Amino acid sequence: MTKVQLFLKGLSYSQTHSGAYALVLGEDEQNIRLPIIIGGFEAQSIAMAVENEMKVPRPLTHDLFKKFAETFGIEIVEVVIHKLEEGVFYSYIVCTMGGREEILDARPSDAVALAIRFNCPIYTTEEILAKAGVVIDDPDKPKPKSAPKASSDESSSSNLSNKSIEQLKKMLQKAVEAEDYEYAARIRDEMSKRGYSGM
Repeated sequence: MTKVQLFLKGLSYSQTHSGAYALVLGEDEQNIRLPIIIGGFEAQSIAMAVENEMKVPRPLTHDLFKKFAETFGIEIVEVVIHKLEEGVFYSYIVCTMGGREEILDARPSDAVALAIRFNCPIYTTEEILAKAGVVIDDPDKPKPKSAPKASSDESSSSNLSNKSIEQLKKMLQKAVEAEDYEYAARIRDEMSKRGYSGM
């Protein structure tokens, strides 16, 4: 398994799923983005870890986990998003304690929230990037001031299922150019369902 390091590129609010967000991870050398749909609580936790000045009176779940780990000498070494099945991403956390290594299954949203807090690297595989990554053609290209969002009718799953692969490819490129990664992820998942992996 060839690992590729990812970096947090941002969070975007879902226009089609209430309370959902797109977690956008990226691989810099080839300008590839890996959008993953996550829940609102996890998105908030990730955002608060990035914005260090945001303080809460009582620790959130991921902060409590970090305090617990530090108290008992547990370190998180790395996070790996290692599998994608039917549009669902799977990850694990590599931990060490007293020279012993353990691997813990975790949702990508929780794993990333902890990776940011522990300042540890996030990885995926070349296979997952080839299958689910979205290529940014020109990262220096000026972005529109107001990115157009797909309407609920345009972005419905049933609507996507009626499109050809060529139409979906064009729609995917437009969604990426508009930085609508949540919609891009849904288009990508529809293409993957049909066995298309040429992204």
